[in-house]
Amino acid sequence: MSGLNNPRGLAFGPDGALFVAEAGRGGSGPCWINAQQVCYGPTGAVGRLWQGKQDTVVSGLPSYANAAGRAEGPNAVGLLGMGGAYVTIGLETDPTIRTQAPELAGFARLVHVSPTALVPGQAHPPSNVTWEFVADLGTYEIDVNPDCGRIDSNPFAVLPAPGGVIVADAGGNALIRRDANGDLSTFAAFSSRYTTPQGPQCPAVPVDYPTTLPNETVPTSIAVGPDGAYYVGQLAGFPLVVGAARIYRVVPGTTPEVFLTGFTFVISLAFDSQGNLYVLQHQDGPGGAGTGSLIRVAPDGRRTTVIAGLTRPTSVAIGPDGAIYISHRGISVGIGEVLRIRP
Repeated sequence: MSGLNNPRGLAFGPDGALFVAEAGRGGSGPCWINAQQVCYGPTGAVGRLWQGKQDTVVSGLPSYANAAGRAEGPNAVGLLGMGGAYVTIGLETDPTIRTQAPELAGFARLVHVSPTALVPGQAHPPSNVTWEFVADLGTYEIDVNPDCGRIDSNPFAVLPAPGGVIVADAGGNALIRRDANGDLSTFAAFSSRYTTPQGPQCPAVPVDYPTTLPNETVPTSIAVGPDGAYYVGQLAGFPLVVGAARIYRVVPGTTPEVFLTGFTFVISLAFDSQGNLYVLQHQDGPGGAGTGSLIRVAPDGRRTTVIAGLTRPTSVAIGPDGAIYISHRGISVGIGEVLRIRP
């Protein structure tokens, strides 16, 4: 696939169609300062590749972008068989900012896409008829703050699960579950490097609270392993430290355990049918021009670099054909693409 706007998460449908979440390209405004000026526009979308034809099946989703074109918006798509799909809408900041303009209300949320939008061979005009907001992850972060860290929300990965769906909120440092009845709960929380407790269940602020906050490492990806456990990849914060990212193993009802260490800036995970774990690194080293790579971890723990030199990759998926699919140039407007790699 090519010509995409900030392509992010990938997922395959039951008919073999490939779907990609596009964070969009922002728009004419309103604009605000989020480290730098960013402007809103309903340009987020979900693209599809089916039988060699590329089209757009969902459009009009929230998006904001900076002058360079890096956008925040739809981050991931998860298919529910023939029952539609879920799409996460990111934010990447304190969700209380959403009160500044009505257009910001759609960020830090979960969207459900109607099954009719995903019918093979059909494309739909820009409209919100085929999708609706079904969960407010930003408000959940404000009210619950699962990691007892700073208030921040950036719903990223999404994974349909029995009786519901699980979202990796990178900003909130937690996995949030939405049950079939719409209730939200904390599926797993990860230790925050920030010592800024801001929730009713959090301890009092320590006396030695630092004035300069350390950088965060956050959960960005979630996949189900051959053993039925959930595996969560971690993206280490800036300044980037090579080898600082981990992969956790999560069993419902227990504390997340460190499964693998020594990775850098993990942004996506996928298992193949042989039990190999594919780890996508958004960057392998420091510097804004740093390239990423795909690493395969065999069941016996051996690590192999499958491909290096990737430009800001953002998602990996294993296709029904056994090939590896990667969202490439994932923070670019108009030049984003999906690569197919035959192992």
